[in-house]
Amino acid sequence: KVVLTTGFRENEVFRIEDASCSLSEIMVYLINTQDQYESTLGSGIWNAKVKGQNLEDSVKESCLAKISQIKTMNLLAQQNGIMLSDDEKTKAQKAAQEYYGSLNDTEKAAMDNVSLNTVTQMYDEYALADKLYQYTIRDINPEVSDDEARKLTVQQIFCKTYTLDATGQKVTVSDTQKQKIYQKMQQIQKLIASGTAFETLSEKYNEADDATISFGKGEVDAALEAAAFNLATDEVSDIIETADGYEIIKCVTTFNKTETEANKVRIVEERKKEAFGKQYDDFADNLTRELNNELWDKVKLVHDSRIKTSSFREIYDKYFSTQSQ
Repeated sequence: KVVLTTGFRENEVFRIEDASCSLSEIMVYLINTQDQYESTLGSGIWNAKVKGQNLEDSVKESCLAKISQIKTMNLLAQQNGIMLSDDEKTKAQKAAQEYYGSLNDTEKAAMDNVSLNTVTQMYDEYALADKLYQYTIRDINPEVSDDEARKLTVQQIFCKTYTLDATGQKVTVSDTQKQKIYQKMQQIQKLIASGTAFETLSEKYNEADDATISFGKGEVDAALEAAAFNLATDEVSDIIETADGYEIIKCVTTFNKTETEANKVRIVEERKKEAFGKQYDDFADNLTRELNNELWDKVKLVHDSRIKTSSFREIYDKYFSTQSQ
């Protein structure tokens, strides 16, 4: 339930039932996320668009969603009688003292003059959310077979049947161009049949980022998956038409043990998250949410060279590494 209302406390961004989020909390998340983006991609990244949306707005929405999730998980933890132990509270307090102590005056001001108490509360809530997740999935240990998780490895020669327009969107080439690309693939196919090394042809003609790829079921185009999982080791496929182009592949191995074991772990984690997600959604769907639109619209990134903090989550992991999701 979403309720737009007035009567918020000063600098209160939203409420979920009786759980409240302050402007300081939002700014801690937003500024840390901003610095992570800028340290990796540069300060000019904010001119970019994400699916037509301004990147700053996209990051704002992401931070809002994350904090809303943590607040909701804390409410669910309370309902289940889950609380932090004294040791966990001490860890959260130490993490807060370390993070707060790392902030300069400009950073604190940008976070709406955030206090140590607020940072401590944020770490408490983060830790309780993680504890709830671990409690919920404690008995979920699904069996995943080698066949289900199997990953194979292939070499590829890929020729694309699209171009990119000015906005970076894919545009399919004309039927005439597509036919010419297919004929090129037929010529490559003849070269393979005549004994030319697949690796040599891949190096010359492959337009994909990688010459060798590993994947499991459900991870690539359906036509590519069907062809790959029917090849024997060293066998070469026919020309495969995918959504983005034409492809010829050579099977390197039908069972990549290392990748398969890693995929088992990924599948198990996905199923645990799905199980938690169902319980979370059932609970969250019945909560009343109130957003202070007037204040939220005023929330902006802060561009100041003196603001460089990005260690909020890193410090949390330092104290809660064995418990975090």
